Amino acid sequence: MPGPDGWDDDADTAVPFRPMSISEMLDGSIAGIRRRPRTALGIALAFSTVIQVASSVAAYFFIGNEARNEVTPGLLIRSFGAQVTLAVMGLVLSAYGILVLSGLLAPILGRELVGMPVAPRQAWRDARPRLGRLAATAALVLLVPLAAMTAPIIPFILLVASNAHPALGALAAIVGFPIGIGLMVWSYILLVQAVPAVVLERTTVGGALKRARVLSKGRWFRTCGTLLLAILITVFMGFFALRIPFLVIQLILFGTGSDGGSTVGALAVDTAGRIISWAVVLPFDAGVIALLYMDRRMRREGLDLDLRTRGRSAAAVAAGSGRDASGPSSESDPSDGNGRADEGDEEGFIDLWRPRPVGAWHGTGPEAGARG
Repeated sequence: MPGPDGWDDDADTAVPFRPMSISEMLDGSIAGIRRRPRTALGIALAFSTVIQVASSVAAYFFIGNEARNEVTPGLLIRSFGAQVTLAVMGLVLSAYGILVLSGLLAPILGRELVGMPVAPRQAWRDARPRLGRLAATAALVLLVPLAAMTAPIIPFILLVASNAHPALGALAAIVGFPIGIGLMVWSYILLVQAVPAVVLERTTVGGALKRARVLSKGRWFRTCGTLLLAILITVFMGFFALRIPFLVIQLILFGTGSDGGSTVGALAVDTAGRIISWAVVLPFDAGVIALLYMDRRMRREGLDLDLRTRGRSAAAVAAGSGRDASGPSSESDPSDGNGRADEGDEEGFIDLWRPRPVGAWHGTGPEAGARG
């Protein structure tokens, strides 16, 4: 619906500049990829290639050599343990790639959200000053939940290592594993919005984690439900739908042969299928995380209402901030060759997302509370 100043929120944008429903965030992530396929899929393809090639090489050298020997029960157990270990490592690397990608795509979706133009390589320009902090924040968002999951399991590990009574080990497992999984999910949902925040708000790693806790307050279950739906879609598409053609090709070309050439060929086809499928689904998950952050900024802090009162559109507000930041020269000669206009545009865009002092938002009163 048009705003009070006649500004149509949904005009020519991938997502509406207003608090979004869960379906709008899921659809908005897909729309953002569709509008900027080279940026989103290009970055995702690079991440997916590194992760899946590393996993395939590790699987070939750590499992392949054993699998070609005589099959014994002990070998099967060791091979199963190695496969589980490699699968967990692949999932952890994929989760890290999703978090980093959400930080890289956040400026692109942010510009789409407020109706600003997106130039080529814009994701790199916006995220470059915070690449180190983005990598550190994504690592902490991933490591803290893993540590929270491991802590309740330590008694079970110690009991097994000390050859304690099996009943004690079973009791420790029954109690420890559910608590560990619950703590992992709770802490991840609590901190995940720190990744877009560290890029868009230009804050420190600690400041981004604090902002994530503030934005998640009172909306944990909604955030969890949105991310759970995104994960279910990702698992279905990444593990099944997009990989079926490659599995068929693998069976047609190589069958169930176990010789060296067939093994390498089948692994190559499987790796190509995983690269393509995950390159498609990684930016979807990353986009949902970025849109969750933006939705919380509008619901909790009234970002959209504040920008309405400051100008006819967010793009106009950012343009005004950019001129102020870069001086008169960028306004008189936007293509002076020194990049000052681009710097002013970037600074104006980032100014939109920097948190304002408490009470400065027009949406922090009862009306904003009703929106949250």
